[in-house]
Amino acid sequence: MSFPIVRNRRLRGNAAIRNLVRENHVTVHDVVQPIFVTHGTNIKSEIASMPGVYHFSLDRVQEEIEEITKLGIQAILLFGVPDHKDAKGTSAFMNDGIVQQATRLIKELNPNLLIIADTCLCQFTDTGHCGVIHHHPVTGQADVANDASLELLVRTAVSQAKAGADIIAPSNMMDGYVHAIRSGLDEAGYENTPIMAYSVKYASAYYGPFRDAVDSTPQFGDRKTYQMDPANGREALREAESDVAEGADFLMVKPALAYMDIIRMLKDNFDLPVVAYNVSAEYSMIKAAAMQGWVNEEAIVMETMTSFKRAGADIILTYFAKDIARYLKK
Repeated sequence: MSFPIVRNRRLRGNAAIRNLVRENHVTVHDVVQPIFVTHGTNIKSEIASMPGVYHFSLDRVQEEIEEITKLGIQAILLFGVPDHKDAKGTSAFMNDGIVQQATRLIKELNPNLLIIADTCLCQFTDTGHCGVIHHHPVTGQADVANDASLELLVRTAVSQAKAGADIIAPSNMMDGYVHAIRSGLDEAGYENTPIMAYSVKYASAYYGPFRDAVDSTPQFGDRKTYQMDPANGREALREAESDVAEGADFLMVKPALAYMDIIRMLKDNFDLPVVAYNVSAEYSMIKAAAMQGWVNEEAIVMETMTSFKRAGADIILTYFAKDIARYLKK
């Protein structure tokens, strides 16, 4: 059958009908707010390339946690900006590291707020890479040592769980990282701590503002030997399949906006929750256009989030989380 028997516009006739047949909804429980905590005192410093996103020192983080809590957001993704970097990123797994200190403090401020700890070394190493560097014995070429890096990532994950992190989110893209961290957590008595795996993380140009935020730009080369080629789709299935087999509890796609086909691919092939990371440049581009009056910020943000849900995302990590909560309260 076709027109005039079929009239698709019948289900678009007014707002009530459209609400009844709407297939995807965004709620405040779908979004996670990333926050950046740093050393020092009395610091609330806006990140120049990410309007509305700030660095907080520990003595100022309470105001951010109170705002997030008041808005009804249930979870944060915690990043730490250290005051010391070295070849092994030792401040990532120290008991008094910035992430560990912030985790304990936030749990005192709001024990019910879910803390997802980013587990990587890039902002803690003096090279800006996500692991320790080794040099080829013949060519002298520098690269990240996969297995040696796993040992440090396990130590980081366990220290974060010990501090009170509810979910460990390893973003390093080392082979075998989920297995190593799962084993390390279990051996340390944290068998019930889930792993939110950055399963499909591309070597993307969309990370620029974030690297400003945590000062993690590689000091040489790039991350293309461990992060994925944006041209590849089938490879995403292999990466995700490995993480599932190794014990991941969530599967993430990062970035999200240019990779909705990958989000759908994971949703169709695996039965774990799928996480979309709406990354820094995706945020900053909309903010910049809105500041110029070129786009309706609220409309485009909510359309983008709905599109992530339609693509198959169950959870959205986004710097717009507080904005979204405000939109939904109106």
